Amino acid sequence: MPLTLAAPARHELVVKKSRFLGCVEPCADRQAALARVAGLRAEHPGAAHVCWALLAGGHSAANDDGEPGGTAGRPMLDVLRHQGLDGVLATAVRYWGGVKLGAGGLVRAYTDCIAQALLGAEKIERVARVELACGLPYELEGRLRRLAGQHGAELLDVTHAARVGMRFSLPATARDAFAAAVDEVAQGRVDWARSSSIASP
Repeated sequence: MPLTLAAPARHELVVKKSRFLGCVEPCADRQAALARVAGLRAEHPGAAHVCWALLAGGHSAANDDGEPGGTAGRPMLDVLRHQGLDGVLATAVRYWGGVKLGAGGLVRAYTDCIAQALLGAEKIERVARVELACGLPYELEGRLRRLAGQHGAELLDVTHAARVGMRFSLPATARDAFAAAVDEVAQGRVDWARSSSIASP
């Protein structure tokens, strides 16, 4: 089971007067990563580089942001891979200290600031989740809400028209038991829509 992070963790490293502000945090996808990196650029207008690496949903990305190729994003990505993480963004904001570190020095600095941040991070299992949607008579809405709570299903959306529409997110391992419990209570009066798979911490 891949791991993700419960919350962001940070570490600051100073190497030959250059400051590296490393951060690791949960991140769902590339779009969320790009938004976070844009936020960091706004927070640190004086920084020389904002480098990052992402592992999410089996996809990876790495960006050196002007550092010599392969000296920043890729080493940070390797740290995430080595720890078996998924759904995690690593960022490092660098303030130039006036002394060149060389390619080897940069790789060590970016690797260390992310590895040290991960030492203080709480790792949790990344649980596969599914979404289920159904239509049902009004008189069953309350019972389905109670069943959802008993099976760890989160109610995402409710619509009221000729019938009640409900959409749930729940651990994939709980899907069959939840659907069976609903079908037993509803006695054929619930229409299930196709489910989709998602992953989340």
